Amino acid sequence: MRVQSSATAPSRIAVDTPARAATAGTLQAGLGVVAFSLTFPATAWGLEGFGPWSLVAVRSVLAALIAGGCLLALRVPPPGRRHWPGLAVVAAGVVVGFPLLTTLALQTSTTAHAAVVVGLLPLTTALLSALRTGIRPSRTFWTAALAGAAAVLVFTVQQSGGALGTADLYLFAALLVCAAGYTEGGRLARVMPGWQVIGWALVLCLPLGVPATLLALSYEPVHLTAHSVAGLVWVAAGSQFVGLVVWYRGMAAIGVPRASQLQLGQPLLTLVWSVLLLGEHLTVAAPLTAAAVLVCIVVTQRARG
Repeated sequence: MRVQSSATAPSRIAVDTPARAATAGTLQAGLGVVAFSLTFPATAWGLEGFGPWSLVAVRSVLAALIAGGCLLALRVPPPGRRHWPGLAVVAAGVVVGFPLLTTLALQTSTTAHAAVVVGLLPLTTALLSALRTGIRPSRTFWTAALAGAAAVLVFTVQQSGGALGTADLYLFAALLVCAAGYTEGGRLARVMPGWQVIGWALVLCLPLGVPATLLALSYEPVHLTAHSVAGLVWVAAGSQFVGLVVWYRGMAAIGVPRASQLQLGQPLLTLVWSVLLLGEHLTVAAPLTAAAVLVCIVVTQRARG
């Protein structure tokens, strides 16, 4: 009996380890979604005291200093030459493109309307990931993803009154560049720790971020308030660094397509924070959409692609 028990133990470990890794990856990606869900409300707070260009430049520099300090403290060697093109894509999409385009959009758009881009981001990320990696998720996966994206899109457009403003050009451009950054970052997170992916992408932007910050601050007046400082700190440390660290770790563990579907719940979380932090109002459609989104997430997580 003892021999049989010892013989079966390794098989149990072999079965349990992937399951635990998938659970941990899902948890980390979920934490990233929570961090991202606060980005739009925090940006709205930041815009109370900063101009859009100043806010984006300062957040990039602060996040780069945090990331660079961590890399130096842990004596992390620079990535290999073959990884720098991918890091440049992450930097362009996640560090510069998405923050700048959404910040410009939030000057004339509510956070509810801006959440449209987040609702479509999982589907766009999954599409770009399939093209980039050659992985083809199952038909069930795509059906659930499309249904979830449609539910979120209908809900967020209804929240904004169904009107499309000039900010939509910024939002759809942000959707594309962020999906590209997520896809490339998820690929890189399979060959290096996720926090190093975003860390080096942030450091890569530092030579441009510092002069951009000085230039923007010289043209845009700054009026520091408790809200603007809190918003800046969150988008720099929470959204730009910590959130992306756990997000990329989660994507590396469970794959880009499945991780991206967890973001289907992000617009609803953003709307909740908008009520609590910005005083916006939700309709009775919120719980119905939340239930539909949760069903889609469960299906995509269980679908085998």
